[in-house]
Amino acid sequence: MRCGPLCHFLWLWLCLSYVEAVPTQKIQDDTKVLIKTIITRINGVSHMSVSKYSITGLDFIPGFHSALSLSMMNDILETYQKILINLPSRNLMQISNDMENLQHLLQLLASSKGCHLTQVQSLNSLKGSILEASLYSTEVVVLNGLKAFLQAMLRQLDFSPEC
Repeated sequence: MRCGPLCHFLWLWLCLSYVEAVPTQKIQDDTKVLIKTIITRINGVSHMSVSKYSITGLDFIPGFHSALSLSMMNDILETYQKILINLPSRNLMQISNDMENLQHLLQLLASSKGCHLTQVQSLNSLKGSILEASLYSTEVVVLNGLKAFLQAMLRQLDFSPEC
């Protein structure tokens, strides 16, 4: 007797039933490792040891949040990613790539918890803004803000944040 499509379907179904999803804890651990890597890269940027800057006109840089949900983390990461893309420094290319990977991990973590993350509304054009007027200072301020956010995100991931 020939097996036919039904047997092939049953065989495929049997194989797929043994496939296990990546555990949420593994995704969370990978996310933490990548956050630590990005913080190390930020610390490695040579001019980041300069004292803290205070520049007016950088209202588009996200502020501090004590409690971060996965959705809020995603929104803030996307905002920082859009800012980093507009800074011309070669030091930021790897950090930007790591940020993109971090966003993907965060989205995977959110989907494993049944959350749906939305796209951030685009920032107004950053060209012609304070970014071009003071690139060096802006880069320092953005990286310091990003570093502080990533440290807060790292702490929040220990508490398994909600959607």
